[in-house]
Amino acid sequence: MGAGHRPSPRRTFRTVLTVSTLVAAVAGTVAGTAVDARAVPAGHVLAQASPDTPQPSEEVRAALAAAAAGAREQVRRVALSSLPAELRTSAWNALRHTSGDAAITAWLAPGGGYDAARQRLRDTRTRNRLFCERVVRTHPASFAPQTRAAAERALKGTDAERAAFVKTGYAQAQLSDRAVREAVAEEQRAVLERDREFVRTLVVRDPGEQVRVSAQWALRPGTTDEDVREFYAYGWMTGAALDLEGYQLRTSESEALRHRTLTLLLEAAAEAEDALRTASDVAAARAEAERAWQAVARHAGDAGTAWQAEREHAARQAETWRGVQELAQGAAEEMWKSIAGAAGANRQSWSQEEQAAGGVAAFWQEILRQAGDGETRVRG
Repeated sequence: MGAGHRPSPRRTFRTVLTVSTLVAAVAGTVAGTAVDARAVPAGHVLAQASPDTPQPSEEVRAALAAAAAGAREQVRRVALSSLPAELRTSAWNALRHTSGDAAITAWLAPGGGYDAARQRLRDTRTRNRLFCERVVRTHPASFAPQTRAAAERALKGTDAERAAFVKTGYAQAQLSDRAVREAVAEEQRAVLERDREFVRTLVVRDPGEQVRVSAQWALRPGTTDEDVREFYAYGWMTGAALDLEGYQLRTSESEALRHRTLTLLLEAAAEAEDALRTASDVAAARAEAERAWQAVARHAGDAGTAWQAEREHAARQAETWRGVQELAQGAAEEMWKSIAGAAGANRQSWSQEEQAAGGVAAFWQEILRQAGDGETRVRG
């Protein structure tokens, strides 16, 4: 910048970070590390444009608008998911806020509404309630009536009652249900070896980690036919519920971090492109603007690749549950029939996740395209 030249107070953006500093500040985000606000130098805050400030170019506005739309869609996915109520309610509040996109940005920002809701999930009282809810969803009253009833009573009770159910009540109710089943002659039929073998295949082949753990537990040393029956009745579905919830939590957290980073990178690219218009050292300013758009492109490319992998995982889950549903519908054994409905619901849930992952991957592909256009534009 030449001597005596002062930046115009009417510029849309104020340069706050070089691209290299910004990339260092958000390094590791795509891998799942939160952006550390302490990495941003003190005193550097993105300036807000005043009403009379010139707007960025149409191309930059399009990229910023696409990012804002993608962020809103991500919050909408959380709101419509089967995640715990703490997250869903918080997401809906952000979507309905009168400040529009600013509320979405604030919700996704470090320490914002998303982080606050995730923190509430770590509270012991919340975890106890979620456990009780999961038992009610996965334990059929026809197979485990006392366990199901005890969980329902705990949900209607106090925090202390829910804690007691988690600590001892669940195990006691399970034992009571098992004792009743063992007293019924019809329930003493031996579990067929093919059904036990099927559980063995799940231990090594099922795409869900929690289902694999549940199957392994059902076949641990010293178990009986009743342990296998319990796996078919509710252990399988409990593991499946945990797998789906874990997937949704993991992908929502990763995507929140990606959007935080995208916001920073796009702002840096917009500032660098804006600075190029009035720079005295055009070559240096052009190189900085190119680096800024390249950083956006790398981030978008990595995110798109990650979501393609998530899409493939969801597709494997959906296909697995399609097979389970068909087996259950064609089985004569009551043990298999009981899971047909749940298998169909799981198939549908994972099919929806597959479709959603494809949509998110397409969003990041569009950001990648716009980043490429930005790099070409500033290169001249």
